[in-house]
Amino acid sequence: MSKLVTIYGGSGFVGRYIARRMAQAGWRVRAAVRRPNEALHVKPYGAVGQVEPVFCNIRDDASVRAVMQGADAVVNCVGILVESGRNKFADVQAEGAGRIARIAAEEGVGKMVHISAIGADEASDSIYQQTKAKGEALVRQHFPKAVILRPSVVFGHEDQFFNRFAGMARFSAFLPLVGPSTKFQPVYVEDVAAAAAKALQDPVEPGIYELGGPDIATFRALMEMMLLEIRRKRLLLTVPFPIARVMAGALDIGQAVTLGLFTNSILTRDQVRNLARDNIVSDGAKTFTDLGITPTPMSSVLPAYLWAHRPGGQYKAIHESAGHLRKN
Repeated sequence: MSKLVTIYGGSGFVGRYIARRMAQAGWRVRAAVRRPNEALHVKPYGAVGQVEPVFCNIRDDASVRAVMQGADAVVNCVGILVESGRNKFADVQAEGAGRIARIAAEEGVGKMVHISAIGADEASDSIYQQTKAKGEALVRQHFPKAVILRPSVVFGHEDQFFNRFAGMARFSAFLPLVGPSTKFQPVYVEDVAAAAAKALQDPVEPGIYELGGPDIATFRALMEMMLLEIRRKRLLLTVPFPIARVMAGALDIGQAVTLGLFTNSILTRDQVRNLARDNIVSDGAKTFTDLGITPTPMSSVLPAYLWAHRPGGQYKAIHESAGHLRKN
């Protein structure tokens, strides 16, 4: 019988790519998610019954254990960018990660991959980064052989980075930038999935790997690249950090006083703290090179999905080509 991998968060942005790679490699895939009915898009990644979404609440031991039964390997892709309702950073990114690792060890699971983030640091002033680091520590405590992957900002067809700002550019004459000089090292989601799949199938040294693409650029430069790709001219408006903190604080208070009826997915105080720090691979870290993977440049991927935000969409390039013919 083929091997089984349980992927917590297996229908999310990164999780779905890992699920597809593992299915293509012949593994059975159990995608553990909060809403299985909204995760049916993963089923066609394999043959009938090969990829199955199942319900799981990572805040509950019994739920985590139930979907891990019989698994040869586990992957934890669960993470949040904004706290809402019962989904708190500490519960999801620290305690949840530790729970999965502890139960994996108890169940005798062979391999574990944990998806974290560049910048994870318990000494950080960002709760997001603090809890990412605490989650890593708990994973290593309970499952010392785990491979921990720390990607920079992840891009790809379903990303919430380039797509988000490109969507804003369709309806706004300007784009507000908090931390325009902050450096990022965007990494292609397929490369992150390849790293996870390699760690699950091949002999890979345990520990932390920082994953960044071949390109390092400031936030402003990335937005200029995106605007060029979607063929739109927009004013890039720098928002100073003091003003950003005030704006984010007001939005956070709005979420609190409405008891969660309004979720601040615009800008939080914690995100402002993160935007003040570079998000690039640190010196001396293990990287894609140690995994034998060559990361993909943004220029090879962005045109494949950002065309949807152009005026005229997929036909914009045809119109431009026709315009050059008329001039000649």
